[in-house]
Amino acid sequence: MEKKKIKPDPENGAAEESEQSTEAKAVAEDSAEIDADVTKLAADLDGLRQMLVRRQADYENYRKRIEKERTEDFRRTTARFIEGLIPILDGFEHALAAHKEPAYEGYRRGFELIHKQLLENLTKMGLERLDPAGAQFDPHFHQAVDRAETAEHPDGTVLQVFQPGYVLHGRVLRAALVRVAVNKGSSAKLRVN
Repeated sequence: MEKKKIKPDPENGAAEESEQSTEAKAVAEDSAEIDADVTKLAADLDGLRQMLVRRQADYENYRKRIEKERTEDFRRTTARFIEGLIPILDGFEHALAAHKEPAYEGYRRGFELIHKQLLENLTKMGLERLDPAGAQFDPHFHQAVDRAETAEHPDGTVLQVFQPGYVLHGRVLRAALVRVAVNKGSSAKLRVN
């Protein structure tokens, strides 16, 4: 068997080349469109990722803000509740101071136990009692209702506490009512609230 050599037909070859070049152009155009689509989709994906990161950050900030507001609301509510209990504490103290007779000893012990329990529970909630006798006057925590001239104590020393003050988590619920020492020869004047 002999193989025949086929000579390329110039007309047929030109048609094949034009067909191949048309296909190549179509493939190139499709490739360019696909590349453009891929680039656009990659940009969209990047935009969506950035938006997701922003939304997650916004949500985290929102969650922290809400948690902070809840904590603050709880503290304010607790402070209002404890402010309502302070007169009850005062009432217990007045009752205990007024009835020291032996006939009231049984009642007195019961009142002392109840007073102690109430004070311990309020202390656990963060309440601090201000009893500043002998301390330096501080207008942020004390309210001077009287002045006494004396040479025995330095200026501004709290001599007597008429009513104790209370602080809850650093916030003054009630300032202590006090008498403050003033030296006779002192030029400094203590302002009475």
